[in-house]
Amino acid sequence: MISAKVTTKGQITIPKEIRDYLKLKPGNRMLPIPRGGEVILCPVAQTLLNLRGRVKASGQPEDLDNVRRETKRVASRNLAQG
Repeated sequence: MISAKVTTKGQITIPKEIRDYLKLKPGNRMLPIPRGGEVILCPVAQTLLNLRGRVKASGQPEDLDNVRRETKRVASRNLAQG
């Protein structure tokens, strides 16, 4: 069994054998999942930040003020109609 020491900042070093097994590289992210007194660490393949810029926008960005006004208008109409 391999152990890891917790630092004063609450950090641990994942032992090399585990990093190699999971093919972890510096900068990879891990998701800690608490389960019944244990914590399972799962590698995270992608985050929203990793995906930024991968999808090209179609058309012009929407004017959020107009979207808010239209949302309020529709909500008010729906309330008035019951």
